[in-house]
Amino acid sequence: MTQYPTGLGTSDRDSISLLGLDLAEDLMGKVSFGELAFWLATKQRPTPQQVRVFEAVLVSLADHGFTPTAIAARLTYYSAPESLQGAIAAGLLGGGSRFLGVTEDTGRYLNSVVVTLGDTGDWGDADWDTVALEALTQARDAKAKVPGLGHPVHKEGDPRTPVMIAIAEAEGLRGPHLRLFEAIGRVHEGVLGKKLPLNGAGVAGAALADLGLPIDLLRGFALLARTAGLIGHLAEERVTPIGPDVYYSVDRNAVYVPPTKA
Repeated sequence: MTQYPTGLGTSDRDSISLLGLDLAEDLMGKVSFGELAFWLATKQRPTPQQVRVFEAVLVSLADHGFTPTAIAARLTYYSAPESLQGAIAAGLLGGGSRFLGVTEDTGRYLNSVVVTLGDTGDWGDADWDTVALEALTQARDAKAKVPGLGHPVHKEGDPRTPVMIAIAEAEGLRGPHLRLFEAIGRVHEGVLGKKLPLNGAGVAGAALADLGLPIDLLRGFALLARTAGLIGHLAEERVTPIGPDVYYSVDRNAVYVPPTKA
């Protein structure tokens, strides 16, 4: 018989097992959802310090106002109010290189540098600045974008960034990814020719990478956080909808421009 192994969950007539424990007796009311999400992804129970950093990341990414993801969810809900899951999915599908996906992109970029460095335990800011300068110069010469730099709203500084760094520092989890990201913040202007803030999605990616979470899953955690924000938007849409006005505004102001003939 073909077998399909899993180390996550199973159930029988009388019980549900999750991560080797009894769901009802050992987990419900005893672990937070953030702790469980981390545990499910790694199959290792996180420390309280890891939980605090991880949940701070989730909170930082839950909502950022009328972003395209939120607007997409609201418009889909207006179009198909019977499909809450469709509205949430519509919002999540917009998590890409400009919104939400920056978390994974930044973590991946930083990790590609960190894995080449060896032991950095005794490094100071000057060492990290040297590495950051080299990485930025390579990106500039390759005309590649450096993820995590800049924000469409927070031009002078993302308020989430220093708080996230401080939390990681307090919990002893300010590791090489965050330190490299901070160094990029210090030296990038001299390489790129303009001053840009380190954005919250980027610092979230750095913090998640320092937690040892799989780089390929980082976008999943951003989507997990944003799901809560989208539920909030849809709850608000039920009471004070903006979807109809957005639709009517675009529809009534659309200008038809006949295609030009080649």
